[in-house]
Amino acid sequence: MSTSNLDQLAGEGLHAASGHLPDVELLTRLANEFFSALPNSSAPPSAAAAPAPALEIPAFPADHPHVGNFVAQPDIPLPFESELNALLAPGKDIPSGLTGITNTATSTSPTPAAVTALQQTPALTPFPSTAGVLPYPSTVPLPFEDELRALLPPVQTVPPAYAGIPLTQNPGTSFYFLDGIPSSAADGPATEFASAHPAFDVNAIRRDFPILQELVNGRPLIWLDNAATTQKPQSVIDRLSYFYQHENSNIHRAAHELAARSTDAYEASRQKVSRFLNASSADEIIFVRGTTEGINLVAQSWGRQHIGEGDEIVITWLEHHANIVPWQQLCNEKGAILRVAPVDDQGQILLDEYQKLLNSRTKLVAFSQVSNALGTITPAQEMIAMAHRVGARVLVDGAQSVSHMRVDVQQLDCDWFVFSGHKVFAPTGIGALFGKTELLNSMQPWQGGGNMIQDVTFEKTTYHAAPARFEAGTGNIADAVGLGAAIDYVQRIGIDNISRYEHQLLVYATRGLGSIPGLRLIGTAAEKAGVLSFVLPGLSSEEVGTALNREGIAVRAGHHCAQPILRRFGLETTVRPSLAFYNTCADIDFLIAALRRIQGGRTNF
Repeated sequence: MSTSNLDQLAGEGLHAASGHLPDVELLTRLANEFFSALPNSSAPPSAAAAPAPALEIPAFPADHPHVGNFVAQPDIPLPFESELNALLAPGKDIPSGLTGITNTATSTSPTPAAVTALQQTPALTPFPSTAGVLPYPSTVPLPFEDELRALLPPVQTVPPAYAGIPLTQNPGTSFYFLDGIPSSAADGPATEFASAHPAFDVNAIRRDFPILQELVNGRPLIWLDNAATTQKPQSVIDRLSYFYQHENSNIHRAAHELAARSTDAYEASRQKVSRFLNASSADEIIFVRGTTEGINLVAQSWGRQHIGEGDEIVITWLEHHANIVPWQQLCNEKGAILRVAPVDDQGQILLDEYQKLLNSRTKLVAFSQVSNALGTITPAQEMIAMAHRVGARVLVDGAQSVSHMRVDVQQLDCDWFVFSGHKVFAPTGIGALFGKTELLNSMQPWQGGGNMIQDVTFEKTTYHAAPARFEAGTGNIADAVGLGAAIDYVQRIGIDNISRYEHQLLVYATRGLGSIPGLRLIGTAAEKAGVLSFVLPGLSSEEVGTALNREGIAVRAGHHCAQPILRRFGLETTVRPSLAFYNTCADIDFLIAALRRIQGGRTNF
């Protein structure tokens, strides 16, 4: 086959692989034709084919139109070239992540041994359902494997943040991530995350979120503002629609059919939240508007009962305003003292300093499991145990953790745990507060009204036990049902699968952002969830955010309702891309390319 024919095939493959939804049949056909085009080969040879003679490889021409950052013979195409093109943009620019590759006429070409090995490649089978997995034989070395590894490192160990995830040894296979999908290549022993769920398919997941097909300023939406709110899968949207079409009624207070349907759906969602957090009982789950209302509930109910003059409340520098202001207000009202645990230059809690703040006067500790501004994962279980040793109660803000990592409130042994539904692919205006049963039932209600009472006279009111005790009036019934649907969706994928994928995406994004000259990452803790805050010299955060928006890229630019922690680093604002499991390496590539253009002044503010 001629060079021009191969170029045409590569172009077709690039077209098929562009975006996130490659044409599986076309890619399979092209891959087979690539192998058929190898010298001395008329069809994809079988595994039993005799070794072909070594080939003399001519010099690689400088003006060859193949991908500039991978060196392939004009008549010996790189296997899966079209897919590599889709990941690594064609042209003469070498992605910054591919360190050590030079785009010159003297670049190393495949060795005769490598070409011979490729000729012995067995016939390709059709792609599996997880489009993007490269069915490359484990006995054949992948050309330029070292360069690929520099960009897409294999998973070798369990990230410390996800300790407890079981592992299985899978000798002979290592895993790269092409838009987050593992690809096998020869590399000796490696480690794969075990999971009872199907293989993670980001392309299928993206199809579940209709808003990801939206155009913004004429460009496909790239949603990197997940720490502010997550997008909603079609199943959640459909569940809300079904509720209003078939179940809409107030709950608990009528004998008619729709009241029964609505009550069943609402209480079923409470059960789902309970299982999601591994609470010991659904009665420990209170529906609230979100994390903010949950924290205020504890402050106004338990806090007013138990915090007095001279008592101390401990928080950390990492907190969102919602986990600062209610405690400030309570301290001002009661004459209590607010203590703040410091962080180091990477944004990690200084545990020794935290320990020094804990004493017999400490009545409450409140902190975030994951920082919304920096992405730091705090050592929550250790911090809770330390607080309990001095007799303090502990509230954990889980707004930024529940969508990224497994949460087990019994293992944590926290007294309260709060999160917002809209951070975990559910509707806005709904969230949950977990509290230990005996603690909730000892707390006074903070709002009075219908549904939370057993009996009312003009002289006295008797309250229900939790959870009804804290759900006065008509709650957000439909969105509570939507929260249950969102939890169903997350659990079908598997939170461990999500953690694994997002960690790889975070590593990829961190490396890519780090390659931009002058860019300063804020918050570089060893254990992080999918948040990346940064500043670019000479440009305000608002300028960068506005310029990215013109390219269809949504990030948050501002103080993220976490001014104290940004000021700890001498800043008032940052740009904050934040990740979810429907994001891809391509999203990150677009972000980095756009930032380079912005930095170079090739866009208008």
